[in-house]
Amino acid sequence: MATLPAGWTPAAAGLKGRTILIVGATGGLGRASALACAEAGASIVLLGRKVPALEKLYDEIEALGAAAPAIYPLNLEGATPADYQDLAATLERECGGLDGIVHAAAHFAGLQPLREFKPEEWMRVLQVNLNGPFLMTQALLPLLQQSPDASIVFVEDDPARIRKSFWGAYGVAKAAMSGLAAILHDETENSRVRVASMLPPPMRSALRRMAYFGENTLERPEPASFAAGVVYLLSSEGIAIRGQTLDLRNMH
Repeated sequence: MATLPAGWTPAAAGLKGRTILIVGATGGLGRASALACAEAGASIVLLGRKVPALEKLYDEIEALGAAAPAIYPLNLEGATPADYQDLAATLERECGGLDGIVHAAAHFAGLQPLREFKPEEWMRVLQVNLNGPFLMTQALLPLLQQSPDASIVFVEDDPARIRKSFWGAYGVAKAAMSGLAAILHDETENSRVRVASMLPPPMRSALRRMAYFGENTLERPEPASFAAGVVYLLSSEGIAIRGQTLDLRNMH
């Protein structure tokens, strides 16, 4: 586990010249990450399944005075390997390359015992939280390898919480994603592509509300409080903790 350097804040041009793909861009952390990366000077590609929400975020980024982002609608639930190859071809053609991916998409089916988990829902959760990130990363690796300094950021959830009763496919997928990140780091350790994970504390999000419906989620910090961690991992300074998990649980 690593922590953010004391007092670290994103520089205004810390990501200038970099093209960053935000997966799950309209979710809580995805949206916050997109805005923070745009403010740091990156060219942003917004990937999500809801076009109106993507268009709203597009307008928010433009209102910052940042470079206009690109929008790429894609539903990870039904995306195929061919869809990810199409994404890679489009990014190369339209953006000229890729310097970073933030895997912020998440699908959570609610707390329930494994014996009651519907097979279709199990597959859906694994598709969005594990298979999608793997297939997308695999398809985009050749593009990332052309960048002088590329970064892949995975978002973790606290294993002490989600490897317990009723977390079902989501808990399994997040545990497996930690393994995916570790293996990918080992395979890219001596390359220009670096892998790291980020572990935020419980945030004010739809997923949190589903899991803890008796809790006042408004008492939890906004995802924007942790977007600086994403910028750090994508910036050249993030090289210092490649292969590690950036633990943000003590930030708020």
